[in-house]
Amino acid sequence: MPGTTIEPLDLVGFQIPYHFRCPISLELMRDPVTVSTGQTYDRSSIESWVATGNTTCPVTRVPLTDFTFIPNHTLRRLIQDWCVANQAFGVQRIPTPKQPADPTMVRTLLGQASSVSNPFQSRLSALRRLKGLARDSDKNRCVISSHNARELLINVLFGDTGSGSSELNVEALAVLVMFQLSESECESIASDPDRVIYLSHMLFHSSIEVRVNSASLIEIVLSGTRSSELRAQISNVDEIFEGVTDMLRNLNSYPRALKTGIRALFALCLLKQTRHKAVQAGAPETLIDRLADLDKCEAERALATIELLCRIPSGCSAFASHALTVPLLVKTILKISDRATEYAAGALMALCSDSEQCQREAVNAGVLTQLLLLVQSDCTERAKRKAQMLLKLLRDSWPEDSMGNSDDFACSEIVPF
Repeated sequence: MPGTTIEPLDLVGFQIPYHFRCPISLELMRDPVTVSTGQTYDRSSIESWVATGNTTCPVTRVPLTDFTFIPNHTLRRLIQDWCVANQAFGVQRIPTPKQPADPTMVRTLLGQASSVSNPFQSRLSALRRLKGLARDSDKNRCVISSHNARELLINVLFGDTGSGSSELNVEALAVLVMFQLSESECESIASDPDRVIYLSHMLFHSSIEVRVNSASLIEIVLSGTRSSELRAQISNVDEIFEGVTDMLRNLNSYPRALKTGIRALFALCLLKQTRHKAVQAGAPETLIDRLADLDKCEAERALATIELLCRIPSGCSAFASHALTVPLLVKTILKISDRATEYAAGALMALCSDSEQCQREAVNAGVLTQLLLLVQSDCTERAKRKAQMLLKLLRDSWPEDSMGNSDDFACSEIVPF
């Protein structure tokens, strides 16, 4: 700010030169750019400054005559050299930043990709360049999206599907799944049976990336569509459940396939009237088999999906028949997160309400200790209520020496998911 002197920053016995530090964030600059006043800032910091409505230079307070940020290549190279010279102190060399997409070039590429009169290879090349730009940064995706890209990509994806999936369809799909679609765009897909069927076929494509991208778009459309009727049009297609479940079953060595498959299956199972299709496709067994392979967020979604499927008789029966279901759910309590604990307790409540065998398995797996710890923890009130109900249900199955304080737990209703 005006009149402020930035002193060298002392870190573990060495100093970061003040002119290498961004005047806004006071951190080492990774992508220094110069504004119209001649001051240099880290690109992300000055872009955030302008995005919040500021129109002046942060240091001089002089109004910016334009908002073009010119890369300061000389300073960046000096910073990179300094990083290399200080590797002994644990400093890592900053990578050379990729330049943001030029709006004029993006507009040209979108025009080339969407023009049916354009040669096939030209359209394909344009889509691949757009894919590369979109992968580079959020900034590039914002630039691409601002040029009506999503609607154009949807039209290319579903433009010529009569002869199967061409490279154009595949590349358009790969770009499209990098964007969040509007509700109207989601509805334009969900309301068209031909488009839904086409996506279901793409779930069985020979390319793993295409299968994952298809599942990703299905999840995006389901999540972005408020109409239950339109969502049902998607979840009524048997092949979609089969494709997503098969992806989870056979592509577990691909982290993105696991993550996308769980998200898609959860979105599909939110509609109660079609959950039986997930059971028929083998989702219960697959979810239990894959639970240990998932990270925190996806494990939560998987457990939420298990609880949803346990709310229908066929789902309960399928989970009860898997030898690892009850022990895994008991083990999950208080292990992953509060939400995961809540879903696991809800699923156990449904299973134990339906089967005395599940009650015995839960007791043998140590559920009593887990539930007693749960009701005394800082977990959610919904999880505690589910634990109290489960304790009440299992009273007759408890060992006699565990019955001392069982009357302390009152029965309460399970709060809907």
